[in-house]
Amino acid sequence: MAADPKRAATDERLAALTLPEGGGWLGDARRDALGRLQAVGLPGRRDEYWRYTDPTPLTAATPMLTTAAPAEDPFGGLDAFLVTIDDGVVTLGRDVPDGLEVTTLSQAATADIHWARDLYGVLEAAGSRPVSRPLAMLNSAFASEGVVIRATGSVTRPIHIRTNGSGDPILHHCIRVDAGASLTILESGTAGARSNIAAEIDVAETGAFHHVRIDGPDPARHVNTNTFARLSRESVFKSFILSAHGQLTRNETVLTLTGDDAQAHVAGAAFGRDEFHHDDTVFVTHDAVNCESRQVFKKVLRDGATGVFQGKILVKEGAQKTDGYQISQSLLLDDDSVFLAKPELEIYADDVACSHGSTTGAIDPTALFYLRSRGVPEKAATDLLVLSFLAEAVEEIADEALRAYVADRMADWLSRG
Repeated sequence: MAADPKRAATDERLAALTLPEGGGWLGDARRDALGRLQAVGLPGRRDEYWRYTDPTPLTAATPMLTTAAPAEDPFGGLDAFLVTIDDGVVTLGRDVPDGLEVTTLSQAATADIHWARDLYGVLEAAGSRPVSRPLAMLNSAFASEGVVIRATGSVTRPIHIRTNGSGDPILHHCIRVDAGASLTILESGTAGARSNIAAEIDVAETGAFHHVRIDGPDPARHVNTNTFARLSRESVFKSFILSAHGQLTRNETVLTLTGDDAQAHVAGAAFGRDEFHHDDTVFVTHDAVNCESRQVFKKVLRDGATGVFQGKILVKEGAQKTDGYQISQSLLLDDDSVFLAKPELEIYADDVACSHGSTTGAIDPTALFYLRSRGVPEKAATDLLVLSFLAEAVEEIADEALRAYVADRMADWLSRG
């Protein structure tokens, strides 16, 4: 009988890795995740949620390395508490804001009792049902480092996690927002030639979590991220990701609204060319009354680039008065680029308002002609129309100043071609 190629690939990948040292609660969580991964195996193109994206570069046993220069810092002009991760080594800033507790994953693991024990691998395991998320399991099993953050009050300065590296890091962050607290996380940089990054986020009652990540122009980047969040009563979760000109990016977001009157907004704007392959996969579960969720994703593609969106809203029985909205749209600047979308709704309650939609189009020639007729050069006119198209996603950033800052970065990168 021929060998199972999926099993063989999994065995080869696992043989190339070593479980990080350290016992206690983190060691138990790692072994649990490893067992779950061995049961399902690494993803392949025959898996339903990988049919549009070849996972081979993310699962190959051979490590990836790069000699690319560090990416520019898109948040360099902001006043933020800085956490740097260079080649997997975490360095914390000294001026910790009021209402914030922060440490590294390795330090948290040295405590017999730590709140992160109830989070690490827990939301990931719950989010791997009913859809397996083996790269997240791989992360929980082999992550050697990460940032452990707890907001106990209103943290007025954002936390900026800036990564840089040339290798193949696996990072895992645990974030807890206490009842009534609020926190803003900014992320930027290239963690490595190939990175596997997971975050588990627990937002307690009336808490608020805001997140903005910018993936700058780096044609060598291979990124896989998994974000798992649990929302309690009247809590807020808002996340926005801007991506430009990477090679392979797969962002999976799994949100569960467990408390009444919670809000979850997740959005992304991406533009790329050539071998740019960008995949947003989102799974939102409504499991409480009167909750709201929004998914807004926009992609601009040219010169053979590929965009993927897979989004699902699951409304469980009893989750009445759910308001779920999902939109994915692409703007194709030539005939060689491709956008693939798979929107889904699954509803088991009868008093809900859920909608989804997906479109693909080209630059409006009338609008382009109008701008050209008023003396705007073709490149600048196209950029203006692209920025207008992406604006709906950027509008999901709640903070007005931060929204303007991201819009400026986006316009700057577009102007460079």
